[in-house]
Amino acid sequence: MSYDYPPEKLAIYLSDDAGSDLTFYALLEASIFAKQWIPFCKKFNVQPRSPAAYFVSTSPPDDGGGQSQTRDFLAIKKLYREMEDRIETATMLGRIPEEARLKHEGFSQWDSYSSKRDHDTILKILIDSKDPCSTDIDGSALPTLVYLAREKRPQHFHNFKAGAMNALIRVSSKISNGQIILNLDCDMYSNDPLTVRDALCFFLDEEKSQDIAFVQFPQCFANVTKNDPYGSFLRVITNVEFHGTDGCGGPLYIELAAFTGEILSVEGSSIKIRRLIGKKHDDHRRQQSVHELEAEAKTLASCTFEQNTQWGNEMGLKYGCPVEDVITGLSIQCKGWKSAYLNPERKAFLGLAPSTLPQVLVQHKRWSEGDFQILLSKYSPAWYAHGRISLGLQLGYCCYCLWAPNCLATLYYSIIPSLCLLKGISLFPQVSSPWFLPFAYVIFGKYISSLVEFLRADGTVLGWWNEQRIWLYKRTSSYLFATTDTILKKLGFGDTAFAITDKVADEDVSERYEKEMMEFGSASPMFVVLSTLAMLNLFCLVGVVKKVIINESFVRLYQTMPLQILLCGVLVLVNLPLYQGLLLRKDRGRMPTSVTLKSSAVALLVCATFSFLH
Repeated sequence: MSYDYPPEKLAIYLSDDAGSDLTFYALLEASIFAKQWIPFCKKFNVQPRSPAAYFVSTSPPDDGGGQSQTRDFLAIKKLYREMEDRIETATMLGRIPEEARLKHEGFSQWDSYSSKRDHDTILKILIDSKDPCSTDIDGSALPTLVYLAREKRPQHFHNFKAGAMNALIRVSSKISNGQIILNLDCDMYSNDPLTVRDALCFFLDEEKSQDIAFVQFPQCFANVTKNDPYGSFLRVITNVEFHGTDGCGGPLYIELAAFTGEILSVEGSSIKIRRLIGKKHDDHRRQQSVHELEAEAKTLASCTFEQNTQWGNEMGLKYGCPVEDVITGLSIQCKGWKSAYLNPERKAFLGLAPSTLPQVLVQHKRWSEGDFQILLSKYSPAWYAHGRISLGLQLGYCCYCLWAPNCLATLYYSIIPSLCLLKGISLFPQVSSPWFLPFAYVIFGKYISSLVEFLRADGTVLGWWNEQRIWLYKRTSSYLFATTDTILKKLGFGDTAFAITDKVADEDVSERYEKEMMEFGSASPMFVVLSTLAMLNLFCLVGVVKKVIINESFVRLYQTMPLQILLCGVLVLVNLPLYQGLLLRKDRGRMPTSVTLKSSAVALLVCATFSFLH
């Protein structure tokens, strides 16, 4: 709401797909606080303009700012803390204060509420920019602010986030009909008040604007530590790969993007999200009261509105895929549109990165599974996009869509070479063979170039090493389960699911995250796979060391199987935090004992069985 942008041209919509009255209450409190906060931001050019982030990063101004600024700072901070306390108290008690419920008519919409999967459309215009009374404490206009919880019924499939976004597009076309749509996830906040103006530079460019469908921002996080133990920052993708795709027709759409309204238009129906409506739409708004507008817009978010329409197919965001953003962006680009990548020095948006390993693995399972589903769908970049987008962009899409099946090669190299090393079977050329050089070149060339890319993206050497670890973990757990689930769904043995990544962490978890300790904490099938592979490589390495001590010369073993020794040794080194979690740690973030016992037993059984095979 505090963007540096004309408020009468700015409308903010909160899509609450759970339909929570607590979320509505928080938004109501925020709308009241905004009347004080926005003038404060403009008066002192506050950055960032998320009050939570601002008060964490900023201390009261010293005398150089003047007594007025210090007094205003302390006063606005007090108001914010009071608002925060009211919201947190209501959340803890699980109910809205009776005074607030009686004061605002919006809460009456929850009278017929059954559950988050069974309720009517809940729509409330909290602030209407066209209302002369909607002003801040300085008398300046406020932007429109709207709460929406689309109708949900158990008998109607809701199509996850894509369905919520499409309902929001339709409702916003009725209320504000903006020419540009900025899509922002709920766990992100705006870090730069000029972001909207920056994005508009692409859409208003005299030469290239007609080709630009959306402007993609990178995903950046405020809580990433220096060495990023979970590789959450995606440094190489953000600072290298997306700049490369930008030269081939534009980057993928990944949630943080600004769209021109016309590429999501509803042609052939009574709703049009385009610049065609203009003045007539404004005249129509003036003839309607807020209550009439709410009643009319509610039907656009009903369960039955999309029946016998092209929503989710030719209109709006695509349905049927866990990564609705990527498949929507691909289909847009295949129609001749381009995208642009905007990665400003001051990050436009900041959010919360996952702070535990289970969160990371669940998130990447959803991403890789969705991308793999795109590869096998009618919108596959391998065939549907052929000839419609550039070859470079087509290959870029294919790289991400092949994340999941990459697990097969990674599993092979994580298991077979180590077992063969234990058995004394050589898989790679000996040091004396000329064929050793190509293998050594590929291995060292790949990792040296990877390190250089990571360091050029402002990473650290330890951060790069952590990236290699999480690369291994994702490919042997998240991607394995994603591949399995995708194949089962293609064979008719499952349905598409949307796994939400929980970003909330308790105090102990946060402290360990700040210390860059890997967080396990729960029993998971993914952890059983990771732990079994880690223990298998440890047992193989210990078995080889035992052989060297008892029977064989290490020099002879190194000459015949150097690459297998290197591979097994690196796998053991990479898994050191996992061994600590399995065997040494005593805190709540350790690996559960059940996982330790299962993985050790399975790994020992596999090693013993392979050792006795002829």
